[in-house]
Amino acid sequence: MNTGFVATVLAYLLRGRLSFPGGHRPPVGHVVPEAFAGVGVAASSDAAVDDWIIEKLQQSGIRNVRIDFTYGDLEGPAARLLERLLDDGFRVVLHLLQPAPEAQQMPTPAAGVVWREFVAKVLDCYGSQVMMVEVCSTVNRKRWAGYSLDGFLAAWEIAWQEVRKRALTLAGPSVTDFEPPWNVGLLAALRKRGQLPDIQTDNLFCERSTEPERYDHKILGRRLAGLIKVNLIKKARLLQRIGCDFGVPRLFSPAAFWTLPRIERMLPDSEEKQADYLARYMVLCAASGSLEGAWWGPLICHREGLVDDGVAGYPVLERITHYAAVEGRLSALRERPALAALSAFARLIPGTRYEARCYSGQGLEIHAFRNSGQLIHVVWTINGRAAALGDLYAVDDLNSAQLFDRDGGLLDQSSLVVAGESPLYLCWPSAQDVALRHDAALLPKFVLHRHLPGRHPYCLSIDGWRGVVMAANADEARMLLRNLHPENLGRPGADSVLRYARNAIWSVADPRDPTRRLVVKQPVKLHWHKRLLDRFKPSKSMRSWNGSSELLRRGVMAAPPVLLWEKLGESDFRDNYYLCEHVVADATVREMALAFAQGAQDFLGVKERVAYRQLACFLLRMHARGILFRDLSGGNVLVSAGTPGELVFTLIDTGRIRVIETGLSTGQRLSDLVRVCNKLHWDGRRQFLDSYFSELGCTLRAWQWWHFLAYDAKVFLKRSVGRKAWKRWFGFRLR
Repeated sequence: MNTGFVATVLAYLLRGRLSFPGGHRPPVGHVVPEAFAGVGVAASSDAAVDDWIIEKLQQSGIRNVRIDFTYGDLEGPAARLLERLLDDGFRVVLHLLQPAPEAQQMPTPAAGVVWREFVAKVLDCYGSQVMMVEVCSTVNRKRWAGYSLDGFLAAWEIAWQEVRKRALTLAGPSVTDFEPPWNVGLLAALRKRGQLPDIQTDNLFCERSTEPERYDHKILGRRLAGLIKVNLIKKARLLQRIGCDFGVPRLFSPAAFWTLPRIERMLPDSEEKQADYLARYMVLCAASGSLEGAWWGPLICHREGLVDDGVAGYPVLERITHYAAVEGRLSALRERPALAALSAFARLIPGTRYEARCYSGQGLEIHAFRNSGQLIHVVWTINGRAAALGDLYAVDDLNSAQLFDRDGGLLDQSSLVVAGESPLYLCWPSAQDVALRHDAALLPKFVLHRHLPGRHPYCLSIDGWRGVVMAANADEARMLLRNLHPENLGRPGADSVLRYARNAIWSVADPRDPTRRLVVKQPVKLHWHKRLLDRFKPSKSMRSWNGSSELLRRGVMAAPPVLLWEKLGESDFRDNYYLCEHVVADATVREMALAFAQGAQDFLGVKERVAYRQLACFLLRMHARGILFRDLSGGNVLVSAGTPGELVFTLIDTGRIRVIETGLSTGQRLSDLVRVCNKLHWDGRRQFLDSYFSELGCTLRAWQWWHFLAYDAKVFLKRSVGRKAWKRWFGFRLR
C-alpha cells in the first residue's frame, strides 16, 4: 500500500467523515428497490443441475443472480448456465475476475493483454444482456485475490476502458467486509484517474458481529461497542456516504453469508440460525436506505449455501472471492431453511416504502414497510429473547392481521404467538394504520429457545396469571394452558412428590399423552436474606426455565421446558410454577461415581476411564458455549445408556446458570468442576480432570488442586458442624 493511499485515508479520517452520530438509526421514506434480493449461482459439470437451479429460483421468486466468470469459462459450464439464465429472463450481475495467479502477475504487460482479451470477448458475448458488470474480487484480501494495489489499478483500468467502450454499467471495486479505509483509498485513487465505477460494491458482511443487529465489537471492543454504535445500518449508510463523497452515490452488496461452522461454535441449530440471520440481515439492509441490493453469496455449497451440496471440507478458494462451481451431485442437493427465508423476504419487502423502526429500545426489532397492497411489520428479537405479540399490539389489530413466519408460512392465533429470534411478518391492508401499545416491551428477563424441535412459543394472560408454553400449535397451547393452569395443578400427592424442601417438585400426567409425565416445580420456602437478595431477580421458576433454555439453545442436554406460570402484579415468591418434560434416566453421576469408588469395572456397559472422558467432553462443550452451571453436583447430572459404549448426560436443576458470552476463565471452570468431583474417588478424580484439561490443551497445575481440597473441606464441615448437621442432630433428639 503506497504512501498516497495512506495519506488519503488519514486526511479523510481527520476531516471527521468516518464519524456519523445517529447513523445507527434507519432513515424513513425510501423505497426498497425491486431488485433488492438476489443470490450467487455457479454451474456444475452436470447440465441437469442447471435445470434444478433454474427451477428452484423460479419457485422461490428470486429473479436476480450473480455469476462469477473467469478465464476458460466461455468454453465451460459457466457459459452454459449464463445463457440459460439470460434466456429465462433473469437479471444477471456478470462478475469478471482474474484467477489469483494471474492477478499476482499484474501489472505486467503480458498479464494485462490476456486480461483485456478476456474482458472484451466476454462483454462482446454477454455485455448487452446483463444488468451490470462487476470487476475484480475482494481486493482488500491479497491472500485470496492476489492483487497488489498497483496490480488492481492496472486490472481495473483495462476493464474500465472495455466497459466504457460498450456503454455498460460498471460496478466495483469489490471490497469485502466493513473496512472503510479501503473504500476511501480505492475510490480516491479511481477518481484521480477518472475511472470511477457507476456503482460501488462492498460485500457487506456482519458475520463477525454474530447477530445482524449487534454493534460491531471488533472495532473498539465489547465495552465500547455501545458508545460508537456501529451496527449494520450505520455501516451501510457510512459506505454510501463515502461513495457520495467521491462521486459514486450508488451502493450494492453483491454477496454476504453466515458460514455454518462459525455459527456452530456456540449454537447447534446452525441451519435454522443461518435462516434467521439471513432474514434479519435483509430487513436491516432494506431499512438502511443506502443499498440498491443486498444479495446472498452462494446458492449451493456445504458451508454457507442456501442449498447443501453434501461436499464437506474447507474450499480451496474462498467462495466470496470466486464461486467457481457446484461440486456436489444432483442427487445430493438439499434445500436449507435459508432458501425459504430469502424467498419470503423477496416476495414481501422489495418494492415497499420503508416507514419506520417502530420500537426504539434494544433487543426488539420492529420495522414497518408499506406498498399499495399492504402494511407489513417485521418483528424479531435478538437471540434468546422473546416478546408476546399481545404485549406489542392491540387485540383488534392482531385479529385483523395476517401472520407469516420467517419462511412465509401462514400462522394462526396471532394474539397468542410469541416473537423470538426468527422474524415474523404481520400484514394488514395498506390503508390501515397500526401503532404499538405504549407499554410494548420484551418479556422481562425471559429466555427462549426458539428452535426446540416441533415446538413453538405461545403466551396468554388469564385469571391473573401469565403463562408461556411451548406447543406444537395454537390448539395444543390452549389445551395445555387450560389443563395445567395453577388451579388444576393442586399440591403434590404422596405418590407423585419427587422432592419437598425449598421447592416442591412433583410429577403430573402429560395432557398430550397420558403415558408420559411432566415435572412440576414450585418454590415453597425462601429464607429472609434470599427474599431480600432475590427481590430484583426473575422468579425461581423463570430461572429454571431460563437455565434449561440457555442449555438447550447451546446444544447441551437438559429437560425441555413446557410451561411457565407467573402471577401478574404483586405476589409472593411462591406464585410461580415451572413445568418441564420428565427425563427418563438410568442413574446420576453421583451413583456412577459411587459405583466406581466401590470397585466396579464398568457402568452401564462403559469402562471407568471412558466414562470419565465422556463426562469431561460433555462438560467441556457446556463450558465452551459460555455456560457456568454453578450447581454442578453429581445429582444434577443424569446418566443414560446410549448407543453401545456411550453414555448420555442430561442436566437438571438449572436455575443457577450464568451465561458468560466472552468465555469462561480457568477459575470459573474450576469452580464448576469442584462440585462434580466431590463424589469421585481420588483416582477417578485424576482421570476425569486429566481428560478435561488435556482436551483444553493444558494440564492441571499442582496449586490448582487447592480448589478441590478447599471444597472438600467445606462440604465436610457443612455436614459435620454446619446447618445440615444441626438439623440432623436436632431431628434425632426430637424423635
